[in-house]
Amino acid sequence: MFKLDTYKEYSVLIWLILVSVLGIFATSIYSDNKRERSKIIEKSLDNIYLKKTIKEITNNLEPRFTKYTYISKTGDTYHSIINNLELKKREKELLVNNILKNESLKVLGINQRFTFKFDNLSEYKVVEFKIETDNKNEVIFKKIFEDDSFISKKIKKNFKKNIVYKETIIKNSLYSSAINLGIKPNIIIEFARLYGFQVDFQRDIWKDDSFQIIYEEFVNEDNKVVDTGGIIFANLNLQNTDLQLYKYEYEKNKIDYFDENGKSIRKTLMKTPINGARLSSSYGKRKHPILGYTKMHTGTDFAAPMGTPIMASGDGKVIKAGWCGGGGNCVKIKHNTTYQTVYAHMSKFGRGIKKGTRVKQGQIIGYVGSTGLSTGPHLHYEVIENGKKINSQKLKLPSGKILKGKDRKNFEVSKIKIDVLKSNLIAKIN
Repeated sequence: MFKLDTYKEYSVLIWLILVSVLGIFATSIYSDNKRERSKIIEKSLDNIYLKKTIKEITNNLEPRFTKYTYISKTGDTYHSIINNLELKKREKELLVNNILKNESLKVLGINQRFTFKFDNLSEYKVVEFKIETDNKNEVIFKKIFEDDSFISKKIKKNFKKNIVYKETIIKNSLYSSAINLGIKPNIIIEFARLYGFQVDFQRDIWKDDSFQIIYEEFVNEDNKVVDTGGIIFANLNLQNTDLQLYKYEYEKNKIDYFDENGKSIRKTLMKTPINGARLSSSYGKRKHPILGYTKMHTGTDFAAPMGTPIMASGDGKVIKAGWCGGGGNCVKIKHNTTYQTVYAHMSKFGRGIKKGTRVKQGQIIGYVGSTGLSTGPHLHYEVIENGKKINSQKLKLPSGKILKGKDRKNFEVSKIKIDVLKSNLIAKIN
């Protein structure tokens, strides 16, 4: 009995050992087969013909539609841009003809963006293309497949408008302080124009004065600033005195800037038509620096770097834009029956400035130079009142519109909204 039980115990152990051995043997055979299959697959992948086949298949997996972008450069023409595309001659001619037929694209400028969309499975590949006309607009061409022609449409780009708040203490000049804040030059010029009626930027601004400004800017889908809008609010603090300006639409499509008491800051002429300059020679008798004798200096000289923009000090009509002898390149503007102004020694004229051109207050009419009888770059500025040259720095001009009654009440509501906006923008910074 004892022997039978012992045999049974050992028989179970023997079966366990036998099953384990068979399992190890089976696993070994499977691993050998797996290694063998891997070697076969590896050898197959090394086959040159299979490699070519795989490459051919993957080449055909490229996207059907692709895009190509080009930025126009100096010397480019529509023909040269289109000719660089890998298209058939007939398709190139078709594209150029459609572009030249569009009135918005008569002139090709530099830095205009071209975007082409290609269908790589079509004989004529371009199915759509766009051309920027400026920062805000573009012309889009879409293909009509029935006759391989294009229809075009001018569209406004979809920009996001941001309201921007900036403030700083002036350490050097207003212009350099604003540039250091990242404010665009056209906003700075508009700021200077607004305050040009009451502030002499050469003498009234001291070190450690400050300014605040709220304005609009437009950004594209890459969050890049492509344009700026109007100034909503500005404050110039001069020797602890605030000069606040609020944008307000007092009638439909009629916008002006008013102080906190509802008084327009607009006057007939700006006090100084240039920003970032210093008064180098006042009105009155002086020894002429070139001619060498004493004579009457009938204007005011502002020394400034070559190329500094010069603004029209008031609305008016250009009655001269050309050579003025000792005054070099000069512009003369008639503002009304009483006032005329003269701007001399320019390096060049502003875009479109010629005799007969109508200009707006603050518009750039030229740039500082040293033409004519001049010892260095500066602006010679004259104001003529009823045919007589007068001292522009002592000129007293009447204020503009004063809001009253219902207009004043509406302005106060608008002013409160702007003040709340300012507080919210400052809170975000802090």
